[in-house]
Amino acid sequence: MASKKSRLTDIKLLIATTNLGKAEEIGFFLRELPLVTVSLPEIKSKDTYQEESASFLENARGKSLFYGKNMKGLTLGEDSGLAIDFLKGAPGVRSARFSDPGATDARNIEKVLRLMEGVPLHKRGARFISCLVLSQGGQILAEITGEARGIITSAKRGQSGFGYDPIFYYPPLDKTFAELSPGEKNAVSHRGRALEQLKAFLQKHFHWTKT
Repeated sequence: MASKKSRLTDIKLLIATTNLGKAEEIGFFLRELPLVTVSLPEIKSKDTYQEESASFLENARGKSLFYGKNMKGLTLGEDSGLAIDFLKGAPGVRSARFSDPGATDARNIEKVLRLMEGVPLHKRGARFISCLVLSQGGQILAEITGEARGIITSAKRGQSGFGYDPIFYYPPLDKTFAELSPGEKNAVSHRGRALEQLKAFLQKHFHWTKT
């Protein structure tokens, strides 16, 4: 479902993801702008972009241009994941499929916890990374990166969020991302920080900034 009822002045923004949790999070953050957001399942896209790049930014750029080729409005490609210091940056770009090709969030978390078993607290540092690429008509308008640093827990905590949120502890709030409300998470997360920059860009680019 689109983020809100369409108006003639609204611009359509395709969020190039099949992850409904991610699409809802992005749509929620941009809800105050004159945009109608849709995800790939909503437009029944039959094409699939193969994420084979070695970086989040390259994957985001590829998705934005690939899925935006037949779009009249804007297309937002996003790639994000978890980079754990002890695992030398893994799972990285393989975050969504870390445990196996048909991975689930639960299996990915189980694999991380198994690999991190017995690792002392001072070596459990990690960061979430989010790269956004906005394009229109095959032209890239903006490339943005946001990061959030935290610590990998030894067990899951919290019921909110998705992905690795239950094992990503954020020290300033003394909670995992899965223990935060959507508003709290958006204020401090990697994606929230990237989306804040995107929101500012859109306001300036389309002259939506209040005077």
